[in-house]
Amino acid sequence: MQDPKDYSGVRLGEFVAGERITLTDPKGRRHSIVLADGAEFHTTKGGISHDELIGGPEGVVVRSVGGVEYLAMRPLMNEFTVTMPRGAKVVYPKDAAQIVMGADVFPGARVIEAGVGSGALSCALLRAIGPTGRLTSYERRDDFAAIAQRNVENFLGRPHPGWEIRVGDLVETITDEPADRVVLDMLAPWECVDAVADVLIPGGVLCVYLATTTQLSMTVETLRVHTGFTEPESTESLVRGWHVEGLAVRPKHAMVGHTGFLLTTRRLAPGVAAPVRKRRPAPGAYGEDYTGPRR
Repeated sequence: MQDPKDYSGVRLGEFVAGERITLTDPKGRRHSIVLADGAEFHTTKGGISHDELIGGPEGVVVRSVGGVEYLAMRPLMNEFTVTMPRGAKVVYPKDAAQIVMGADVFPGARVIEAGVGSGALSCALLRAIGPTGRLTSYERRDDFAAIAQRNVENFLGRPHPGWEIRVGDLVETITDEPADRVVLDMLAPWECVDAVADVLIPGGVLCVYLATTTQLSMTVETLRVHTGFTEPESTESLVRGWHVEGLAVRPKHAMVGHTGFLLTTRRLAPGVAAPVRKRRPAPGAYGEDYTGPRR
């Protein structure tokens, strides 16, 4: 059984009514269902009674009335976040993993998240900070905030004691509570740089998830002009699966390509300016209208 003090979302032991599980057919297709007493999962090859699964162990194989076998497992976090109900698009597992590691999110950390969306990244952050950490999530839209709260509590199995969703604009509603880490996933994150700088502790990490090159460029240049952060580092990650069957070993035809850019930087101590990066920009890199510092 799950430890009552555990807020990781990991469930152990027998299947129980009310929890979400995944049934996988012989072709690898996954079906997400919520177990309920007396209910039935219907397939083109006949139904599967939920009562056959409730009270049984994870990792069993059940057979439909038509004779098709299904593997029953609890969904991992990466499976849950890409299949849960959505209001806004989700941060994909590959990016969430990079954010947790790149931002160095640790147990007990005080984290600010802006742009909660459907709550996928919130699940990863809450698991990383543990029961002693604090996550404050800002979301402009009431409907997105409600969807995210349902998704996260469904994943964790209960409300997290250190999580708070605040509906409103980050710049307008942020408090002066210090933060160890800040993660931004929004349309114009460069508008939040000053507000983030006021609450992020020296040495704290700012991580920004960006969808386009224009957003990336605007955010990087704003951070450089601010001078209170280290030189931003920008990356993206690509995931390619492999087909392995006997001697037929090759990359799969489909891959998870570009989903977003990740920008990370660290807060300097108050009154300290970042050293000017000595480099020679390409001719015309900043354009005739650029008024910021030239490096």
